[in-house]
Amino acid sequence: MIPEATPPDAAPSRSRLPALRTRRIGFAVLVLATSAALLALMAAATFPSGPDPLGLAMLALFALTLPWTTIGFWNAVIGLALMSAARDPEGLVAPHLRAITGDEPIATSTAVAICIRNEDTTRVSRNLHWMLEGLVATGEARWFRLYVLSDTDDPAIAADEAALVARLEVRFGKRIGITYRRRERGTGFKAGNLRDFCERWGTAHETLIVLDADSVMTPAAMLRLVRVMQVRPEIGILQTLATGLPSASAFARIFQFGMRLGMRSYTLGAASWQGDCGPYWGHNAIIRLAPFIEHCHLPVLPGGPPLGGDVLSHDQLEAVLMRRAGFEVRVLPEEDGSWEENPPTLLEFIRRDLRWCQGNLQYLKLGRMEGLLPVSRCQLWLAIAMYVGTPAWLGFMLLGLIRQGPFRPDIGAIVLALTLLMSFAPKLATLVDVLARPRLRTAFGGGPRIVAGALLETLFTLLIVPVCAVSVTLFVIGLPFGRQVGWAAQLRDADGIPFGVALRRLWPHTLVGLAFSVWLARVAPGALWLGIGTPFALGLVGAIPIAMFTAHPAVGRALGRIGLCRIPEEVRPPAAAGSAVLFRPFAVAAGSE
Repeated sequence: MIPEATPPDAAPSRSRLPALRTRRIGFAVLVLATSAALLALMAAATFPSGPDPLGLAMLALFALTLPWTTIGFWNAVIGLALMSAARDPEGLVAPHLRAITGDEPIATSTAVAICIRNEDTTRVSRNLHWMLEGLVATGEARWFRLYVLSDTDDPAIAADEAALVARLEVRFGKRIGITYRRRERGTGFKAGNLRDFCERWGTAHETLIVLDADSVMTPAAMLRLVRVMQVRPEIGILQTLATGLPSASAFARIFQFGMRLGMRSYTLGAASWQGDCGPYWGHNAIIRLAPFIEHCHLPVLPGGPPLGGDVLSHDQLEAVLMRRAGFEVRVLPEEDGSWEENPPTLLEFIRRDLRWCQGNLQYLKLGRMEGLLPVSRCQLWLAIAMYVGTPAWLGFMLLGLIRQGPFRPDIGAIVLALTLLMSFAPKLATLVDVLARPRLRTAFGGGPRIVAGALLETLFTLLIVPVCAVSVTLFVIGLPFGRQVGWAAQLRDADGIPFGVALRRLWPHTLVGLAFSVWLARVAPGALWLGIGTPFALGLVGAIPIAMFTAHPAVGRALGRIGLCRIPEEVRPPAAAGSAVLFRPFAVAAGSE
């Protein structure tokens, strides 16, 4: 059996090791120095004749936008350096990766829990059949038990879920245990769903692999998680690097191509200084149940929704509570056998983003939580800053147009160029690495396709970022008045968006874009505002057609036929029965130079 979980007071505190502490201090110095330099440049552009109240407000708002920009930039720089110079960059920043040989006997009882709520059971069935078939084929299925944890409140879908589980039991029941549980009242959102599991069955297993309804993991990836947990009892949560599944949706295809480019360099760089205070994204991860049950019970926040009550963004909070208990939270910074589905349309993407926004801003009520490690506390504040920075950018631009004082457009243009470069740095870093490696070039479809896809994704990002920014800003403004996001199932099919739906959801963005365009044309003081304002205005004015175009099935099929924004799994899906259905929505041939 697996060794007993290390007691919190005896768990190794690797964050105290000099090398990791030095890296953290060095990283903090780089981030603070870069932020200070950008602030100084912006001050020089804004105050050529001395400060004024509006200019100072602009500078303060600009400062709020910097944490994620500078952290992402230095993560990318460190990640690119590791990918270019290190023989084993993943093993260097994640030594637990190399703690196993891959043939250690499995001796751990592991629950595999999939959390669902009003989901399309056809898709859930497809994913589960594929994963269970592979797990049974490994000969290790006896160590696992599947739990289908439902919070579904639609009786018809609940009946479909029960029928799905019955089919799974007929096919796999003699080789792997299967349990279906549906809560009548889905209190506590997903965290409440998992807490209910812990209270009912948590003591029957040593570890828990958490899956979302759109999660897919290879059996090899699941076994690797278990093996690492067996030999590293100090780890409480081990997170995989979940990448996007191939999609028939043009929106998801372009978005996840950009994510795929950015994730590796960003995660490698982040792992180099986060170390044992790594990320937990709430799915495609394994949890050590004993400390999770004891130490990671989430509080009910004071006050009512939207910022009070049950916690929406449970994952990062559970991670910092696990670290407070003395157990490590680690990431596997390799793209190997772990996937998820991304939202197929701009409207679904915005809905998910607003749910994350509400959940992250709930952390404002947790800033004084006792006993958190400094890095953990910083992570909570960064989660808040992610959604404070967006309204700050819009406020900065608005004040810049209102303010009639002197401005240095030459220095402002330098700040704009540097900010854009730093924002795209994670994608650029991985793009450089992919283009430098023949095997990766082929996997992504060849050099010309990769470059064309990167250019398309850059344009796509510049156009949708302002749409998302306005959505987040309007949502944040509405929070004091009780606006909140419900916990509904994500739409996962690219069936297009009717004009009426797009108009109803995006008319405010169009009006903001038109008003901004008129104002910009009349009062823009220099090239800086034209440089910022042009993509901003185009994205907002075109929000409705952009949403409809990127959601149209024909556009997705066209991108698939020409192999644009291709990811490696489209060409070489995992060698297992049923992989073609999961990983090849298009009939594509291997890319070539």
